[in-house]
Amino acid sequence: MRIFRSRSRLEQIDLYTRSALYVVPWFFLVLEAGGLVSLAGPRPLPRALAVSLIVVGALQATFGIGLIRRALDRYLRKETTALWGRLVFSFVLLVLALCLFARLLAVSDGNLGQLGSTMFMGLTVAPLGALCLVVRKRTYFGLCTAGSLVATVPFGVMGADAPALTGVAFGALFVSGWVALMARVSGWMLSIIWELDAARAVQSRLAVAEERLRFSRDMHDILGRNLAAIALKSELAEQLSRRGSDTASAQMAEVQRIAQDSQRELREVVRGYREADLHTELVGARGILAAAGIECRMDDTAADELPRQVQSALAWVVREATTNVLRHSDAGRCAVRLRQREGLAVLTVENNGVRPAAPDGAGSGLAGLRERLTALGGTVSYEYGSNETFRLSAKVPVASPAAGAERGSAPLETSEVPARSQGAAPPDAREPDGLTVDRTGA
Repeated sequence: MRIFRSRSRLEQIDLYTRSALYVVPWFFLVLEAGGLVSLAGPRPLPRALAVSLIVVGALQATFGIGLIRRALDRYLRKETTALWGRLVFSFVLLVLALCLFARLLAVSDGNLGQLGSTMFMGLTVAPLGALCLVVRKRTYFGLCTAGSLVATVPFGVMGADAPALTGVAFGALFVSGWVALMARVSGWMLSIIWELDAARAVQSRLAVAEERLRFSRDMHDILGRNLAAIALKSELAEQLSRRGSDTASAQMAEVQRIAQDSQRELREVVRGYREADLHTELVGARGILAAAGIECRMDDTAADELPRQVQSALAWVVREATTNVLRHSDAGRCAVRLRQREGLAVLTVENNGVRPAAPDGAGSGLAGLRERLTALGGTVSYEYGSNETFRLSAKVPVASPAAGAERGSAPLETSEVPARSQGAAPPDAREPDGLTVDRTGA
């Protein structure tokens, strides 16, 4: 049970469906084995035939687990290895069991027909279930129709009358349809579930690709035009300087102005790419969780009162928390609460359905959140509660220096524009338009 609960919801459905097909043969075998031996009587031959039939049934049920698993994997296109040898061996066991049962009916005085029919429903699950998963439905029912006629041969050899043979033929057809309905529908449902999971993964990748395309397009529109102008004017300034013209300095000043404009526009693009919108993230989280069948309650009345940079930091918390709920839990409900108390913006995300915790350091999502919030003087923490609940809490000072600075233009980080060890301008050196003079050569 611990292994079952440690799996994702999709893997649990897959395992449950497969296990049901594995257990059915054993269920019918155990249900009828005692009665079969009892009705066979004390005579050695009927009892030996009954025991042999049970042994063949147990062998079929054991061997059928691997056969059904491979047939399902082949149906779901997870495995392409040939399984016809295993399938032939399973049908050989089925024919052997059929012959033993026909002989047992002929030499036994008891009424074994009902018990044997119930047991054979379990014996046919592995071979017929695997067959209907690897061939077309029309081919399957054609083979089963021919097989129902062949199934009457052992009983005819043992002296069964025409009504009994007719019952055997129609019983074989009924069992063939029952197995096809159980196995084929199970495979069909699993294929739909896995396709939906793959579609969700593709949707996530498309969203990332779309965002990268948007960023690259913005970068191209800004830098492409400006770099072309810089190259053209630099070439013109070079030609003018060779001629000794005084206008070369004016062209270089224009190059400097275009470079500064490019730097300012690049900052705006990077800031817009890095800063998430809290309202957008909350609305998106509600929609994504609802689409996943998770009841979502939100209390975000304090969101509009927060500074923009605090909202951006908390938006990343909402994004990461939503991702964790979908990826690392089987939640049925999730609550998001945003409060402002004692000069702190407190965001709490709590969900149920938590699977066993991953070891520390297994992921980098929370570490990244800590880095973002630490820059604003904030903290992030999490705890596991009772009833398989998980709570993520983020606290950010509302009136922190970083939050107050967001009203102005945010400077580029040191990692983006490294300063030279010599010749760098002082921090307060500014052009008339308010831009910081950057002499890094970037």
